[in-house]
Amino acid sequence: MAKRIVLITGSLAEPRVKRIAAELNDADLEPIVASVGVKVAALMTTEIVERRLKLPENADRVILPGRFRGDIDRLSDHFGTRFERGPEEIADLPAYLGQTARKVDLSEYDVTIFGEIVDATLMTPEQIVERSRKMRADGADVIDLGCLPDSPFPHLEASIAALHADGAKVSVDSFNSEELSRATRAGADYLFSLNEKTISIVDEGPAAPILISAGAADMDSLDRVIDIMIAKGRPFYADPILDPIHYGFTASVARYYDLRKRRPDIPILMGIGNVTELTDADTTGINALLMGMCSELHITAVLAVQVSPHCRTAIKEFDRARREFYAARKAEALPQGFGEGLMALRDRKGFASTPSEITALAAEIRDQNYRIEVAEDGVHIYNRNGHHVSEDPFQLYPHLDTRADPGHAFYLGVETARAEIAYRLGKRYAQDEPLQFGVVAETKGAADDAHLLKFKEAGTTLPKSSKAD
Repeated sequence: MAKRIVLITGSLAEPRVKRIAAELNDADLEPIVASVGVKVAALMTTEIVERRLKLPENADRVILPGRFRGDIDRLSDHFGTRFERGPEEIADLPAYLGQTARKVDLSEYDVTIFGEIVDATLMTPEQIVERSRKMRADGADVIDLGCLPDSPFPHLEASIAALHADGAKVSVDSFNSEELSRATRAGADYLFSLNEKTISIVDEGPAAPILISAGAADMDSLDRVIDIMIAKGRPFYADPILDPIHYGFTASVARYYDLRKRRPDIPILMGIGNVTELTDADTTGINALLMGMCSELHITAVLAVQVSPHCRTAIKEFDRARREFYAARKAEALPQGFGEGLMALRDRKGFASTPSEITALAAEIRDQNYRIEVAEDGVHIYNRNGHHVSEDPFQLYPHLDTRADPGHAFYLGVETARAEIAYRLGKRYAQDEPLQFGVVAETKGAADDAHLLKFKEAGTTLPKSSKAD
């Protein structure tokens, strides 16, 4: 039998809730819309619900609007049925009901992130440790010390020791054989980038090598050095090298595919910096695509760098990508619906309401408080004195009466600016809530909770400053 779910609403939102309920109605779910006789559901109290709600028979769950501030436990006890808060936006009801059946676990992943400090030779051990802590907080599992050409690294050993003392694993990236030898003798965990000519360095210490070919795209050379490490019975990663776009990118992608096809069981690493750093494009999409390659080819390590300003969240993005894609692969599903950590510029459902729905709601408003919403035709602002819409907030200003309250004028300026950004990008806008940009610019909550619907604590719209300006 279908589960009977009661959706509580006010009269203003009732038509929208009924439309969504009709879309949700199927063999497994029977949504029933119940209005308690108030216009705005968020203004309901516990007492009003107890007095006015006529609960349908055999209700399995009762879902209240997310902005309801009453006592959920008291209502559950009073009616003998489970009451719960739903999402704050009506348009999120389908996603909310789906999430109750499948909670997304983003705690697991199978890709190791090496985070490179490219200018380690120019930093003190203390500065390196400080930088590493931020990178590890963002998701890096191994801190890679980058060695610059013609830049001495006399404090290499001290830096490795300091990172180990701070609980970090360490790799060293250098084309200088002497520096690699010093690194493994000092206890480094990994060495970049060893080939046929330098593979003997692995016998000088415990470090696991990241193997590359002796010449550009020489896969035979890479195969030979892989065989050497297999014969030694030592751990390693193989790296066919991902090249920049227009400088062999497509051919390098094919090398990863060919290597995995020929050697299905070896561990492979991909250095993503040649694409993220050397492409003028937002890194969230690039990292998602590269993570897709890693997921399909079972590439279990990446080397990420954050040198260019537009790549400053590359490690955090890849950490999110490896979690979402692992969950999707485990569920044998597309990487959709496993969180929105990489949805920085746009949202899957950008507009919560249609222009006609906002117009109908605005016609019923009888107070002077301004409501702001975003739809496909622009930014809407309305109260009892009128309803105005424009793509440009400056065109809305002449219609707003804020002369008696400078603080409210500031608030409306902030909110309409947010609304314009949401309209331009196609993002979800909710008045009094910050815009969400995934892990790129987190505004609240942890990255692992970015996909969850949270109940916001009650509070004033424009909080007073804790101290005088």
